[in-house]
Amino acid sequence: MSVAEDRHSPAVSAFGQAMRSFTLLRESLVAMIGTGIVVFWASVAIFAPVIAPFTGTEIVVPFAMPGDVAPDGRVFWLGTDALGRDVLSRVIWGSRTVLLYAPLATFAAYALGIVMGVAAGYLRGWVDTALSFVSNAILSFPVMVLYVIIITSVGASALNIVLAVTFASGPGIMRIVRGLVLDLRNREYVAAAQTRGEGAWYIMLIEILPNARGPLIVDVCLRLGYVTITIGALGFLGLGLPPPNPDWGGMVSENRAFATVFPHMVIFPCIAISSFVLGLNLLADGLREISLRD
Repeated sequence: MSVAEDRHSPAVSAFGQAMRSFTLLRESLVAMIGTGIVVFWASVAIFAPVIAPFTGTEIVVPFAMPGDVAPDGRVFWLGTDALGRDVLSRVIWGSRTVLLYAPLATFAAYALGIVMGVAAGYLRGWVDTALSFVSNAILSFPVMVLYVIIITSVGASALNIVLAVTFASGPGIMRIVRGLVLDLRNREYVAAAQTRGEGAWYIMLIEILPNARGPLIVDVCLRLGYVTITIGALGFLGLGLPPPNPDWGGMVSENRAFATVFPHMVIFPCIAISSFVLGLNLLADGLREISLRD
């Protein structure tokens, strides 16, 4: 293989695109701060078994205040909850729940929304009419009400939360993708692919979709924050992951009755949710800022 051919190979092109994206990210202070917050929580989730002083379900001393010491000498840095579980450890282990199921639900929703959106925007006709009707019908319901209806109907579990988010968020993503595809379907590279005799799905997924990635990447960051809040809200309503699994929203729900006397039980899970969502929003704002510069 020649040097010129190697330069344009898929692996080299992907690496070059990744390095270019990182370089662009460094141009925005907001994006770097958001990335730092997201990376922090990702690191907490990955190294939870190492950094958590207790297991997420270990019962030690109820109603301990931040800074109190356990009988074995370990410190309750954020206190304990009503059942005697270390709040810091549950926040750390709860990050695994958020960073697993929020991206999983978001990307599942995107998989559905992208397929629906590119089909509606490129094929048009009855396909567009049918998919748009279904999307509009689902979007006519308040999102949180739709989540509650789905979860209460099928039961609270990690899989059902993913399915509920996919069902409720997919149509909104479909409308975004459809609008982008309508703008891109008449570009010259699409006409060239049609002239070569490429199939419709090849044109939609290989020619059109990569050129719509800019707005979609920004929306992914924002929607990931929305899904994080949704999982927290469902946990607060008792529709999240079944106990005793650590869940930031569930931690707030379990201890809300003691919030006035022992505020640390609910403040720190709320801070965890807010900081992670803030990081995603800052990252999205930074990416939007970079795209406007280009």
